[in-house]
Amino acid sequence: MSIRVVVVDNSEELLVKLTGILKDMSEIELCGSFPEAIAAMQYIKEHPVDLVFSDIVMPDISGITLASKLYELPVPPEVVLLSGIPGFSLEAFKIRVFAFIVKPYTRAQISKVIRMYKEKKSEAGATSPDEILR
Repeated sequence: MSIRVVVVDNSEELLVKLTGILKDMSEIELCGSFPEAIAAMQYIKEHPVDLVFSDIVMPDISGITLASKLYELPVPPEVVLLSGIPGFSLEAFKIRVFAFIVKPYTRAQISKVIRMYKEKKSEAGATSPDEILR
């Protein structure tokens, strides 16, 4: 199962780090990495993806706003929000993001989210990401 992924982060260093982690995963098809949420949103509207990893604090629009807009799409991707500010986790879960990861993240944390996504897709009985996280 190939998982189509997009990464959004205005920090070039972290964008390179996360894309590097994802490129090393055989089940991932990295469709794009974007330093701006608006460019990512446009790409996703034209090229549906399965999973979006996005920073929260960005100059154009926040990752929370991006996730909210993506969830309005006819076939929305799952969104994983990343932030160095743990307090954003409450806002992230209010909009029902798939996962929230506190920066600095590790390869193991990214791998765990990918495993959770695969489990969600393969479990016929799971109706929401919350069931997987319990």
